[in-house]
Amino acid sequence: MVRYLFSSHDGFGVGHVRRNVIVARALLGTEPDAEVVVVTGLPVRPSWLGDERLRVERLPSLVKDAEGAYRNDEMSFDEAIERRSRRFAALVDEHRPDVVVVDRHPYGIAGELVDGLDRARAAGAATVLGLRDILDEPAVVAAELAGWDGVAERYDRVLVYGERVMCDHVAEYGLPLEPVYCGWVVEPSPAGRREDGLLVVTAGGSGDGEAVFALGLDVCESMPELRAVLVAGPYATATLDDRLIARRGLHGRIHLVRDTPGCGPLFARADRVVQMAGYNSTFECLAAGIRPVLVPRRTPRREQAIRATRLAALGLADVVDPPASAAEVAWLLRRPRALAAGELEAAGIRLDGAGRAAAQLGALAARRAAA
Repeated sequence: MVRYLFSSHDGFGVGHVRRNVIVARALLGTEPDAEVVVVTGLPVRPSWLGDERLRVERLPSLVKDAEGAYRNDEMSFDEAIERRSRRFAALVDEHRPDVVVVDRHPYGIAGELVDGLDRARAAGAATVLGLRDILDEPAVVAAELAGWDGVAERYDRVLVYGERVMCDHVAEYGLPLEPVYCGWVVEPSPAGRREDGLLVVTAGGSGDGEAVFALGLDVCESMPELRAVLVAGPYATATLDDRLIARRGLHGRIHLVRDTPGCGPLFARADRVVQMAGYNSTFECLAAGIRPVLVPRRTPRREQAIRATRLAALGLADVVDPPASAAEVAWLLRRPRALAAGELEAAGIRLDGAGRAAAQLGALAARRAAA
């Protein structure tokens, strides 16, 4: 039995573990007998993390605040790091993975993965670092890479879940290893029948999505021809509820959805989308054939703003920044929002990243078995 271990730090939002889960499911599609462990620091339990084919192991959470600092409400930062380190190393010893995949931060938040990685490599495991399409501003990433000493020795391969057309990680960031570009990791878009006048508004994990939801409500007030679905992620505040919608006089026109396993089915039905510019929901929207109106956050990282700007330059999205007016967004939403057939491919956007990443991981496992 081939064994895989996926790890993500999950300090803000759900995107890191979400990518790991999608790649893991692609692996199980070709290797149904594989044993897959997903290690996460996610403090919430979204429904899509409950796949019975995956063994989910949790580390003490460390949630990033608006200033970029990490905290745990039950213990000090140092204690949380120490517990994470011990638990990750113990899981490596227990699971004996053939391949270890770490998302985004090669050593974790503060080096807590080093011991476990070294144990895995000593036992012959292949180690893989997975990076999203955009990390941050080049100067910020360059400073971060200064702490990546030994990455070339500790990792056998770097996979970028994107393509060079969006960001060349060597030229732009100075990445010390030449990566393999796999394309974007996104679940296949389901078939759906477009519903005229259906707007979807989403803000990813929704920890900082209040401005996006408020903008969506403003737009609905100014466009009475629309019906809307607001998709509240696991971090959405309690103030986003049906009472807020009723106070706006929008009861009956807006439906609030929580803990959805993904926006793909909703995007397949919608003909307009307003959303933040996080990795997963943005490419789910593009996969569904919709040109979104993106409202990117700019702190604590500028990743979303960079992604949104580059997608707009490719003609695949429009971008607004709070406090954008409802009139501005309404004008954009009244323009054609459907992507033409082949438009993504012509721009160099490939959405088969999960399968291509899984093939890379399977090849590394096969190489170990042959050795």
